[in-house]
Amino acid sequence: MATTTSAPLVQLPAGCPPVACVDIGGTKVAVNVADAQGVRGKVSEPTAKVGNNDALAQQIIRMIGESCALAGIAVADISAVGVATCGPFVINQGMVELAGPNICGGLAGKARGLPNDWATALLEAPLKAVFPNVRVENDGVGALEAERRWGALQGQDHCAYVTWSTGIGMGLCVDGHILRGKNGNAGHAGHTFVVSNDDALCGCGLVGDVEGLVAGNAIPRRFGKDGFSDAATLFVAARAGNTEAVAIIDGLCEVMGRTLFNMVATLDLQRISVGGSVFWHNRDYLLPKLQAYLHGKLPALTQGVEIVPAGLGEQVGDYAALALVVP
Repeated sequence: MATTTSAPLVQLPAGCPPVACVDIGGTKVAVNVADAQGVRGKVSEPTAKVGNNDALAQQIIRMIGESCALAGIAVADISAVGVATCGPFVINQGMVELAGPNICGGLAGKARGLPNDWATALLEAPLKAVFPNVRVENDGVGALEAERRWGALQGQDHCAYVTWSTGIGMGLCVDGHILRGKNGNAGHAGHTFVVSNDDALCGCGLVGDVEGLVAGNAIPRRFGKDGFSDAATLFVAARAGNTEAVAIIDGLCEVMGRTLFNMVATLDLQRISVGGSVFWHNRDYLLPKLQAYLHGKLPALTQGVEIVPAGLGEQVGDYAALALVVP
């Protein structure tokens, strides 16, 4: 395994009031607070998926209070809340709600196994009722901003951040401009089709999209019957020489490699930074396979394009939320 990269210490300028940083994923929610003393007071717990569809927002409000208590900061002193979250988003009366396929069970129905029937999860409106200054962005956008400020995308005007984790998310930047789209959903290439497949039900309701094929939670759904109950089990087997596991991972990399190539061909990128738990814990194994889908393919578009590990490592989610509210 590759050694862990330490992320840089990021602090707010002296005198800046504290901010709260919220990272929402399909598996967990993490909250930190940050001020001139640094990022601290981290709390993390499984993403709320039961109860009313404001359960996630209420979880975040509670966790901000817990993070503040750990850091010795008064909740009333929080000047802004940055929320980097998995999407997609639905805008309701000007406020962001989540239509997240790994959170909202009302999208794909009972076959997906989520314990609720939410079509959306309330987010921005409940948070703004408590914290007036809230910025919500797709976690790919937040991570992209963080990687451009402090990580592996510094100095890049044509670049992307990709997370390979519970889900597949992306943030895109062309000509120095971060792409957002009409509802803040630009970059959802995880819900595009690259191969035909009928055993990969995504939480969004599509069958055979990138996320349904290769995301961390797709591995047990597709390959649990073969003895691979999660991503870690699959990669351990592949490293031990299990030919079935190797073939499965090669198939996953074909899907992800084609997706990255399509992004480069469409957006004319310079560099792609990749993070997320599935990739990060296996980056020494996966990176050469992904790079092979660019190298030598249509050089006019791919010559010199780099695929690199996220410079912020496992902390990219924490810094993604911070990047949304740091001046």
